[in-house]
Amino acid sequence: MPETHINELHQSKSWASLEDRVVIITGAAGVIGRTLCLGLARAGARIVAADLVEPESVVEEIEAQGGRGVAVQVDITEPDATESLADQAIDRFGRIDVLVNNAGFFRAASRGGFADIPLEEWDQAFRVNVRGSWLCSRAVLPAMRRQGSGRIIHVGSNTVFRGVPGFLHYVTSKSALTGMTRAMASELGPDGISVNLLCPDFIPDPDLLAAQPGNNERLVAQRCFKRTQEPEDLVGGVLFLAGPGSDFVTGQSLVVNGGAYFL
Repeated sequence: MPETHINELHQSKSWASLEDRVVIITGAAGVIGRTLCLGLARAGARIVAADLVEPESVVEEIEAQGGRGVAVQVDITEPDATESLADQAIDRFGRIDVLVNNAGFFRAASRGGFADIPLEEWDQAFRVNVRGSWLCSRAVLPAMRRQGSGRIIHVGSNTVFRGVPGFLHYVTSKSALTGMTRAMASELGPDGISVNLLCPDFIPDPDLLAAQPGNNERLVAQRCFKRTQEPEDLVGGVLFLAGPGSDFVTGQSLVVNGGAYFL
């Protein structure tokens, strides 16, 4: 890269700007999804807040801070629903620049030995975490190909690198996103579409803290940064992967975990 170009990039804030980019975020009504919606809207993005329940409240917050957004109620495991999601984004904003596959099966997943996982839970983990991410990516592909550009960001998990026991269906389904990311990146690179994976560590809220006493303290002790991970910690990573600062980045896993040990 020419030195003058590097200097211009370093002197500019454009790497973190999503001005007028259209971003679909699934799982938008959850703690992480809501934070991403608001953070990316502050960076200038037009947000399509997608969730199975109550995405309207997120859009109200976006508009209250001066941003633009639209709420779409969607079951990401259904092909017709994901196609409709893409259509509504195009109808409202005319294009799709970024898809953040944030929706996931996590809270309802039971903990315990892998031999005791209910079959319906195993299927649900893959239905949401893998099938849902695939269907949403498939739905936005025609628009991104027409544009000759696009960003797909899957949200994975630090549990994959740790090999967390007692949670096999969740860990295995999130592991599948690593292969999906790399294979999709290879396939879609010629279309100008990047595909990357964002892997957070445990992000608790009061319900999770009550359900898993001591878990957060144990994880904090294993990090370089000795504090609880917050949803806001993911905004910078998504801004990077969604914005011009990552124009030559694809097929990568960005682990955002405060420097947690992997073993």
